[in-house]
Parts: sequence; structure tokens; C-alpha cells
Amino acid sequence: MRSMSKINRTEKFATFGGNTKNVIASDPCSRAWVEVDSKAIENNARVLKNFIGEECLLMAVVKADGYGHGAETVARAALIGGANSLGVATLEEGIQLRNAGLMCQILILGNLINSEELYASFCWDLIPTISRIREAIICNNIAKKNHKKFVIHLKIDTGMTRLGCDCKEAKELINKIDSLENISLKGIYSHLAIADSDKRENTHKNFTQIQLNRFQKVLNDLGKRNKSICRHLANSAGTLSSSCLHFDMVRVGLSLYGYFPVNDYEHDLNLTPALKVKARVTLIRNVEKGIGVGYGHFFKTQRRSKLAVVAIGYADGVSRSLSGKISASIDGVLVPQVGAIAMDQMVFDITDKPDIKIGQVLTLLGKDGDVFISPQNWCDLSGSIPWEVLCSFRNRLPRVVT
Repeated sequence: MRSMSKINRTEKFATFGGNTKNVIASDPCSRAWVEVDSKAIENNARVLKNFIGEECLLMAVVKADGYGHGAETVARAALIGGANSLGVATLEEGIQLRNAGLMCQILILGNLINSEELYASFCWDLIPTISRIREAIICNNIAKKNHKKFVIHLKIDTGMTRLGCDCKEAKELINKIDSLENISLKGIYSHLAIADSDKRENTHKNFTQIQLNRFQKVLNDLGKRNKSICRHLANSAGTLSSSCLHFDMVRVGLSLYGYFPVNDYEHDLNLTPALKVKARVTLIRNVEKGIGVGYGHFFKTQRRSKLAVVAIGYADGVSRSLSGKISASIDGVLVPQVGAIAMDQMVFDITDKPDIKIGQVLTLLGKDGDVFISPQNWCDLSGSIPWEVLCSFRNRLPRVVT
């Protein structure tokens, strides 16, 4: 295994009190960590690329540090698996990938609104998303001063009511952008609002169809221009729901990481979850019946109990709202978490598995033997969504690539 946080057992030097001492860096697996299977990401990209076909481009969405998996690791694996480009949310995320040596097309999905940000995007060869003529003019001025073209994508709001220009104003805006000599409008896209809703809800299909119709009308209004531009609408849910939503490119996030965005989605796609969250037992306590555990003593032992303290908590991304609701797996056996999840610690009741020792590893998320704990399991208990769960794991948890 190799650590994405570049922590290893190599000898380093530190200065303390004027003296230089040899210091051994801590093991990334000493406390708690996120394990990322890069081959799973690569396989998922390949499966998705085969699913959409060679004529359709695959954008790997690696925003939010690759949904908590590590943006650089995910990006490299996805590109090996057949992804054609990358999507990020912020300018900083795009620059990070360029600094890592990734030279493919990178689209910034968020709005850049000032000239400094747009100039940085131009210098780093990143593609900004434009929603208004104001930003398009700024891009044109930047490119004109540098005697080059500035590649942009235009976002159309077809019902998300977030970023993008009103679809009724799209034709006029596109004409204005096309009149700017140093702008190269290479893409037009929109975003589906409820494609990841339960398919049993009629609103899922109906509103997605409304968005598709609105997007198609904008494209039809382009006439011949329609053929010279990259058109994209589908997220993971849209990609898996219907080929009618694919157009020239799809933007895949959650499915790239091995999860289906719709609970009742049925397909033969062999997607592999790429993430595991693991932590070590740091102390074992034997306590009597009726003993309060953790802050608030919301949990009290109902019997003589054996408890394992594990060094991971809500500061690492395990929501406090999951207190007393989740279980972890150790050697394929589930043990319940008890008491309030604290900032850095939580406790598991191992009374029924008394052979657990200090230093043993628990799997909080992911596959362990025949046990699989999915982000959806946590969502069902906390009212969250898989995207939030995956993006919650903090940087102080080392990412270890397997």
C-alpha cells in the first residue's frame, strides 16, 4: 500500500530546543485512515465507458477531493479506465490537478466571477463555466490581451434553479458569445435536478423529461452550430437511466466511486466501491452493568460489558447523528457502536466478540469478509445522502491507496 498523504516510515529530521533529532514519521495506519482502491476506480471508469459507448465522452467528476477518495488518485485511475476529461468545482481544485501533472481537459463546474479567477483559469488551461455575458466578456478581454482563444462552456438552467442562464435567454446569450472574437464556446450543458430520486416517484421521470425537452429546444435553436459543440446533461443517475440523456458527454461522479445513485436501480453493471474507512482499537475496557458511556451518558450498559475504544470521531467525518446507530465489522463480525460519537473517539460493544485485542482494525465503511457497510447504510440511519457521507471524511484521515 502507498499513502496519498505521503506519510511513511522513512526517517525525517526535526529541530527541538535547538537540537536536531531523528524523528520517525507516524504510520498512516496507526489510528484511522481511508483506504482507496485505485483499481476499483479504474474498473468503474471502464465499465461506465463501455456502458455509454465509444461515441459518448466520459467526464470523471473529481470535485471535493475526489468525493473524499483523493482527487489526484481518482483522476489518474479514471483516465486509465477510459475517462476523457475531468470535472472539478473550484479553481483551486483544477490548479491542484495541473500541478500534479494532469494535462487533460478540466472543466470548472462552479462559477468564476472575477477577472483574477478567470485569468488564472486561462493561464492554467482550465475551462470555466459561464452563466452570464459579463464573465464571457471578461474572458474575451483576457484572451485578446494574450492573442489567444479562451475555451469556455456555457451552462443552461433547465430546472435546477441554480447556476446557468435561463433557457429562454440561451439563444440570445449564445449569439452574443459567438460574436466575441477571442472566445471559443466548446460546450453547452445543464444539470438534472431529480434524476437521482426514487424511480417509483412519477415526478422523477416527468421532470427529467421536462428538463430534457428544454435542453433539446436550446440545442435545436442552434441550428448547424449544434454539431460543433459538446453537449452534456447527464450526471450518474441520468447516465444510468437513459441513453437519451447522454448526448456527446456524460458527467459521472457517484457511480465512478462504485455506488448507484438510485436505490432501486437495476442493472448488470459491475461497479466496485473503492473506499473503506478503517480504525484501530486503542483501548479495551471491562465495565459493570449500569455504567454510562461517553458524553451525556445517553447509553448505559445493560450487562457486564467489554468495550473497545476506537480513535475516530466526528472531526474525522463520522457524523455525531450516527451515535448508537451504526456497527463496524471486525473479521467479518458486526459489533455495535455505543454512546455518543465524540470529536476523536467512539466506543464499540465487543462483549459478544471478546477475543478482540488492542491494535486490531475495525472497518466502519466498506467490505470486510462477507460484510459490506455502504454509505447508504449510514444515510438510512442519519437522513443524509451518499455524496455527503463520502465527502465528510476530513484531511486528517490519511488516504492509503491499495
